[in-house]
Amino acid sequence: MGGTLADVLDAAARGHFPPPDGGTTIVAQHSSRDAGVIAFTAHSVVFTDEDPDWVRDTLAALDCDGLAATMNPRFLGALLDRTGRSTDTIDLLTVASPLTGAPPLALRELTDADHPREARARKRRDDVRVWGAEGGVVVLGRGVAGRWEAAIEVDEDVRHRGLGRALATAARHLVPEGQPVWAQQAAGNARSVRAFQAAGFRPVGAEALLLKK
Repeated sequence: MGGTLADVLDAAARGHFPPPDGGTTIVAQHSSRDAGVIAFTAHSVVFTDEDPDWVRDTLAALDCDGLAATMNPRFLGALLDRTGRSTDTIDLLTVASPLTGAPPLALRELTDADHPREARARKRRDDVRVWGAEGGVVVLGRGVAGRWEAAIEVDEDVRHRGLGRALATAARHLVPEGQPVWAQQAAGNARSVRAFQAAGFRPVGAEALLLKK
């Protein structure tokens, strides 16, 4: 398996994954901002500008299941120490194809740039845009390797009414240029996982994103 991180993600969005051979592929970072690990079924991709030999040697030294080595806390901790970065969590990585036509709910684009979700997105993504609905927001921006990423937020007092699913579906209508849209959900955030899967986002792997401090 070769190519760039963008090639890997483009293939995964089309349902073509690395071979399930228990291996690890190391590719360069797409930009200085984003480093990390994506674990597909029985194959991982480490995207870092660190020495590939150091990555392989560190993985080989772990006393654990080889299929899970790249997501082992000891490896991630070593990679964080090596790069001087931080991370929030290991996310479920999902993707969906774009949809035509209008979103399934009324939205208005927010341009005042003071919503907390937008401020957080701008630290991790480029070309960020935010739309508001009654009781929630949907955010789109270019994240890892330039992919379009979506995030949603639902107000606590309007939960359990299907708004999260509608906002996630709206992202598929709003994504520019007919591109696939990606979303990450913390594995423990069951409500978010259910909302995105109900909106047609399919799981493709797990991702640990390493952030600049």
